[in-house]
Parts: sequence; C-alpha cells; structure tokens
Amino acid sequence: MTNLLEVKNIETYYDLVYALRGVSFSVKTGSITAILGNNGAGKSTILKTIMGLIEDQPDKGSIEFEDAPIQHWDTDKIVRKGIAYVPEGREVFEELTVHEHLIMGAYIREDPSGVKKDIEQVYRYFPVLKQRTNQWAGTLSGGEQQMLAIGRALMLSPRLLILDEPSLGLSPILVKEIFSIIKEINLKGTTILLVEQNANMALSISSTGLILENGRFVMKGESKDLLEDKDVKEFYLGIKSETSAKGYQRWKRKKAWR
Repeated sequence: MTNLLEVKNIETYYDLVYALRGVSFSVKTGSITAILGNNGAGKSTILKTIMGLIEDQPDKGSIEFEDAPIQHWDTDKIVRKGIAYVPEGREVFEELTVHEHLIMGAYIREDPSGVKKDIEQVYRYFPVLKQRTNQWAGTLSGGEQQMLAIGRALMLSPRLLILDEPSLGLSPILVKEIFSIIKEINLKGTTILLVEQNANMALSISSTGLILENGRFVMKGESKDLLEDKDVKEFYLGIKSETSAKGYQRWKRKKAWR
C-alpha cells in the first residue's frame, strides 16, 4: 500500500514549550493507524498540527498528503484537499438538527445527488440518527452526538478521516458499537487516523499502532504484535505483571526512537 499521509520530523510548541519533538510516521492508504498514549502525551497536538489548527506550527518538519506538502496550510484548504477531522468533545451545534448537521458537513460539495446518497449511508451506519433526524443535537445523548460528529465528517466524502478520542465519555457498550462502525467505515474504503486512550479497543481494529510519551514516539509496530507485547499489556492495557516503576523507565529508554 502507498502512504496517504507522511509526517516527517515535526516539532510543535505552545508558548515556547515543545509539545512534539521530532515526530515521524506514515498512514497507508486504506489502513487504520492508531496513536496511543496517556493524557498530555501530545496525541491531540499531532492531529491539530496536521489540520493547521495551531498557528505557525509545526515549527520544524513536514506534513505531506498524497505527496503534496500541507504544513502551514489553512484548515479549510486542508479539508478541501480531502481530510475530515472529528475533534475531541464532538463540538456539535446544540440548536441545529441532525439533518442540518449532515447538510452542513457537505458544505464544500456540489453534487446534490451524491450528498443525498451519503446522508442515507450515514443513516445506515447510525440508524439511531435517522430516528433523530429532526431532533436538535443538544438533546442527543453523548453517544448519539459522537455518532453525529462522525457522520458530519463523513459527509465531506474524505479520503482520510481523523478521529480524536471517539470513545471519550461513552459507556463500554457504546464504545464497542462506535469502534465496530469505525471498522466498517474503513472497510468501505476510508483511511483512518485514530487517537485514542482505549488502547485495547484501538489496537483491536487498527493495522498499525504508535505509542506516544512526552511528545515522542516510544514504540510502533503492527497492532496485533503490540497487543501481545508484555510491556504494552502492562503499561497500556492494564494487564499487570511484576515489572516495577524502574522497569518501566528502562523500557521507555530502550524503546524510544528519535
């Protein structure tokens, strides 16, 4: 598979403090790539940097989409290039209906018949949204709002869908449902870049996993291999062993790649 997205040695800072330090990775066309890590590791910063949401960042490095450099582009230009972004926290508009959100999501498109077809596809992914089509988004449950945020992004007909913490605040049952649909979306041809704290769920649907610590990647590999790695099991999947805190620090130093 070819690389749809290439991030090369980017550095991003807030108020003179670096949040990302030499981050490099690629996303292959047709894949699901998962970035994992604890709060404050810099996961969301990677996505915001890709989407041009942090002014004048990255400070160093390059970002290429379909072999074209997009670093320092305006966000609307990046969206028009074919990248859709679902931010952490959903950010739906409370006084717009479900249908109005989906129409708004297709604002750059000029194919009414295709838009109508894609609305029906969103409703097939998320049948509950069809039942709520004329309901204000502010009255939806958290899970329904997450479904709506994903559906709105899909209305752009993106080649790359970026998801930031889609499981945040959801019940285990809803998390399983959302991730099942994310996998289905990918199987229908949409490449996905996923940031997630639920490492077990993210690795179970992705092909590649990357683990971020303090603005640097400390481990990467095929997701199926990471799921079986004893250190990943303990430190990210919560499967305890006798490894000590000192052992964890040694593991980070051993795995860190600059």
